[in-house]
Amino acid sequence: MKDRVSITMLDGGIADVRLIRADKMNALDAAMWLALAEAIDDLKARQGLRVVVLSGEGRAFCAGLDLSSLSAERDPGASSAGGTLSDRTRGIANNAQYAAWGWRELPVPVIAAVHGVAFGAGSQIMAAADIRIVHPDTRIAIMEMRWGLVPDVAGMALWRTQVADDVLRELIYTNREFTGSEAKLLGFATHVADDPLTKAMELAAAIADKNPHAIRGAKRLCNLLADANDAQILQAESDEQVKVIRKPNQVEAVMAHMQKRKPNFVD
Repeated sequence: MKDRVSITMLDGGIADVRLIRADKMNALDAAMWLALAEAIDDLKARQGLRVVVLSGEGRAFCAGLDLSSLSAERDPGASSAGGTLSDRTRGIANNAQYAAWGWRELPVPVIAAVHGVAFGAGSQIMAAADIRIVHPDTRIAIMEMRWGLVPDVAGMALWRTQVADDVLRELIYTNREFTGSEAKLLGFATHVADDPLTKAMELAAAIADKNPHAIRGAKRLCNLLADANDAQILQAESDEQVKVIRKPNQVEAVMAHMQKRKPNFVD
């Protein structure tokens, strides 16, 4: 993982996660697919984690699939990320899908800071973040159709709660590029910022200062929205509230606010 993805723990339980294959604009080769999976697994196991900021070093967030992977000789149905496309090797996902979907599975919020380009699989990894902050000039494209392929890095499961159906279809069918500014208008991005990483870190600090158990419960609730029916969501709201109400961290949140001080939460 060390030559593809770095993880630096900052104050407050913030994980600064960076794609570091800068010489290739963080394109996804076999080693990068594996490094992303290892990074996700590492973060899932970390104690004291409050929020993740995901970015790319160099000129780009992620340029998508390393094109050399397309020319590699392998059996039909084999994945450039290892294994096959059909096998569920990572829970409900295959190896490539997990590089995006795994960020959604993390118990804490993930903020993507996106600049340069986010093409193909890069746009789908971006979509996996809870919050996406992009530079206005970022070049984004659901690129797979250019190569005669369909999006298959979990984007379809992620975009359905972010983008209008007809907009998504057009961008998939045409693989046209759009900017970070347009991404904000269409729903692909949460915020536009000239310095996405700084903005992401500011937002991460604000989230890290909240009751960590309530934040995790809120993410579980948000993750239900695409699939659960009304009754299931209403029940889940109640279940999550029972887990936090009148517990030490919830009491601490109230007391810190009333006393105008920084809260001292426990994990």
